Amino acid sequence: MPTYVYEYLDDDGKGTGESFELIEPITADALTKHEGRAVHRVPQAPIIAGKWSDMKEKSVLSNKNLERLGFTKYEKRGDGYMERVAGKEGPKTIKDGSD
Repeated sequence: MPTYVYEYLDDDGKGTGESFELIEPITADALTKHEGRAVHRVPQAPIIAGKWSDMKEKSVLSNKNLERLGFTKYEKRGDGYMERVAGKEGPKTIKDGSD
């Protein structure tokens, strides 16, 4: 279900700047009152996980996907210490030998 943003209205029907979010079915009519006060739904840009979106980038660079594509990924686990988190090639850990 989508999340909608609503703004409270003053007596003149202008927005007060106070807002809240509400999760409701897409088929539901927009609210006109909330907690005894007049409100209106604020138009928002849709969030679409397209080819170049941040959401898509996260899945493309996920450990599972990198491993599936044959990459090896290491993450820093401590000062001078790296651990393999994706892939099967290379050592499980890398430690900086400059102690």
